[in-house]
Amino acid sequence: MKKLFVVIVCGAILAPVGAAAESAERPNIIFLLTDDQGWGDAAAWGHPYCKTPNLDRMTAEGRRFGQFYVANPVCSPSRTAFITGRYPARFRVHGHFAAHELNQARAMPDWLDPQAAMVTRQLQSAGYVTGHFGKWHLGSGEGAPEPGEYGIDSYVTIVSNGPQLRPTDALPEQYWWGKSTGIIMDHAIDFLRRNRDKPFYLNIWTLVPHAKLDPTPQQLAVYENLDPRPDHPAFGRWTQDYYKAADDFRSQMQVYAASITDLDTQVGRLLDTLEQLGLDQKTVLFFSSDNGPEDYHIRNAANAGVGSPGPHRGRKRSIYEGGVRQPLVVRWPGKIKAGVFDGTSVIGAVDFFPTVCALTGVAPPGNAELDGEDVSDILLGGQSRPRQKPLFWEWRSRVAGNPDYAPPPIAVRDGPWKLLTDADRSRVELYDIPNDPAETNNLAATNPDVVEPLAKLALDWKATLPPGEEQPLPPRKAKPQGKPMPDRAAMFKAKDSDRDDTLTIQEYLRNFPDQAEGRRRFPTFDANGDGMLSKDEFITMGGRFKP
Repeated sequence: MKKLFVVIVCGAILAPVGAAAESAERPNIIFLLTDDQGWGDAAAWGHPYCKTPNLDRMTAEGRRFGQFYVANPVCSPSRTAFITGRYPARFRVHGHFAAHELNQARAMPDWLDPQAAMVTRQLQSAGYVTGHFGKWHLGSGEGAPEPGEYGIDSYVTIVSNGPQLRPTDALPEQYWWGKSTGIIMDHAIDFLRRNRDKPFYLNIWTLVPHAKLDPTPQQLAVYENLDPRPDHPAFGRWTQDYYKAADDFRSQMQVYAASITDLDTQVGRLLDTLEQLGLDQKTVLFFSSDNGPEDYHIRNAANAGVGSPGPHRGRKRSIYEGGVRQPLVVRWPGKIKAGVFDGTSVIGAVDFFPTVCALTGVAPPGNAELDGEDVSDILLGGQSRPRQKPLFWEWRSRVAGNPDYAPPPIAVRDGPWKLLTDADRSRVELYDIPNDPAETNNLAATNPDVVEPLAKLALDWKATLPPGEEQPLPPRKAKPQGKPMPDRAAMFKAKDSDRDDTLTIQEYLRNFPDQAEGRRRFPTFDANGDGMLSKDEFITMGGRFKP
């Protein structure tokens, strides 16, 4: 294995360079990835309330893509695609990495295989200094590799092993989540200052606007007079219908907008630092988010549930457009034409790895079988073109909230068409996406000549994935009736040993009479899928099981 790795490294260094390496100086790469930010969550992208002057500046100085897709509607698999250039299901990463018991229940590994080809390792092997600051969520807990084993030189992360943004034994700190983007950017800016004279690759992966949002009073003050309307036309049909019964939309939007605006402030710090250090013309900045906005029906995530998917159907956990169609801005002053909105090019997260290789002149690994394609010609040439490869999705878990957001589990996008299907084709949906981005007009019945080849394409792709479906939960055990309900608030307090207002699975299982039953119940209470239980989840979701 070591000899093979040396051959790959040498090949990467000596191979012919890509489109961007005509200049003597290789560009730096920064990948700024937010968490659960919607397609429309910036003023420049059509949001009527969020104040985002720095995101707007970045957009005006770069190229924005209107048809960019992540590879999965939740965090861990979405991130897997970016870093590996492959569909996450190829690694059996179907959902978020959680406690090892929960990973096993979903037929998942406990972490992303560190031996897989990684964009970080590929650039590191070619002389780039690599860094990662912020969220990781590609595996943590006992035995999990640190980010350094994935080709990263400097890192301070969270939901990970290794140096942490916040010590695991730290006492609860009010507003820490609201301050987290600034903390992450402090580390990133320090990395830039230390490596300004070297080619570098840097991931800045924020925690915001993932729930549970906790903006400081100063951040909230910006929106103290905000009086938003959920039926604003900028939100599109699906969001307007969604919030008809949301009486607390105003307060939730205040919290959400305050969090987005602080994120924007930190983006401004990054742009200013690049300019101050003379790195502006030397650095390609990618900006996107890992999946669609959170769902309002996830109780402990309500204040993150007002993000905007624009006109698109679905939200986080859905492979309809609102769950997988994300913002993408690429900025490289002097190289990428500024102020362009590209609503035609169809680009996927799996394209990131081969495109970065082309921009930096580093050959991709020859044996990696990357699923994406190099789209550097679209970035540098400024012209759209049809995709050479279709895009695929698979989602094996439930979809929260609105049942209209729960599609068939397998999807393919090829040309203007997007087809969604069950494995047995008992439910098939077909949409002309350029003309129907809201996915309201199912054309499957009237276009069998389109359905047949696309369905075969999707199911043939599905057949290439590693076997192992998600294991169904066993039937609930019948419980005696008539006993009083327990005080679940008191139960939560007794289990919450570190007083951080969340329960890990280990805390949840403490004094649980049937450990196997406890492990079965835990994921059914974990409504937002973050691997922990909030007090609200424990009381509200857990209350469904009567003693």
